[in-house]
Amino acid sequence: MQTYSKITGTGSYLPPKRVTNQELADRLARDGIETSDAWIVERTGIRARHFAEVDTPSSELATHAARQALQAAGRSAEDVDLIIVATSTPDMVFPSTASIVQHKLGAYGCPAFDVQAVCSGFVYALTVADAMIRAGSARTALVIGAEVFSRILNFKDRTTCVLFGDGAGAVVLEASDTPGVLASDIHADGRYREILHVPGTVCGGEVLGEPLLRMDGQAVFKLAVGLLDKAARAALDKAGLTFSDVDWLVPHQANIRIMMSTARKLQLPPERVVVTVHEHGNTSAASIPLALDHAVRTGQIRAGQRVLMEGVGGGFTWGAVVVQM
Repeated sequence: MQTYSKITGTGSYLPPKRVTNQELADRLARDGIETSDAWIVERTGIRARHFAEVDTPSSELATHAARQALQAAGRSAEDVDLIIVATSTPDMVFPSTASIVQHKLGAYGCPAFDVQAVCSGFVYALTVADAMIRAGSARTALVIGAEVFSRILNFKDRTTCVLFGDGAGAVVLEASDTPGVLASDIHADGRYREILHVPGTVCGGEVLGEPLLRMDGQAVFKLAVGLLDKAARAALDKAGLTFSDVDWLVPHQANIRIMMSTARKLQLPPERVVVTVHEHGNTSAASIPLALDHAVRTGQIRAGQRVLMEGVGGGFTWGAVVVQM
């Protein structure tokens, strides 16, 4: 009998500190940088984001989201035999954030590792977990996206610091005799690494370069829409599906203009796009599982429906995955 992998539970977590556009604008104004709620909403669709406290690492957000997902799946930490955390803001250089989450959950002994594909990280991690389950290397996996992007923002650059927030989302992916993850399509092209990157590096205990995010927004927008369209079409083709077979699009919550431009290319109406960017901002690897959990818990996404998830990130990375809930 063929083994598939299926999402059996979802979870998410946002730090308690919610920062509105106006609050962020007031903070920037103290440094002589002008922005406004209207300017941010018009260009991004974002109205608020959440920032973690300075002593709260990615692993803490990930652990909260993982516990929610386990509860939703009716599983305990002892059932988990694989943990993958997608993050570009790890707790430390090493060990992996996944190992720290493993300790916090008490899920000792199973493989635990991080995936670093920035905003595409969750799609990458889900693809890896699906392959391991299909190969028989695992039966119950925790796949988590967790970020504290507030640590790497340049608050003197209004074009980037207004975009990002902190959070975590998680799914429990289990071996199943019925299809769940139907197909995926992931890619990277290092030629475009400099349009979205954090150029700092650690050497001799010191940070060399600038450890803050830099982005060429126009270049990212132009590249993202086309690549997301190609990845989505490829994933659907691998699954033997067409646009009309998709019930919901859960895009990386980067920017409302990118999200809706991609939906139009895929001939999907706005009412079939899950949107949380207005409340979360861009939470990088956490944004897709955060949006997925929101849609599941509010009853938008129901069992049996087909969901297309897609994202682009620094690297430049991109990918899409089709699942049946």
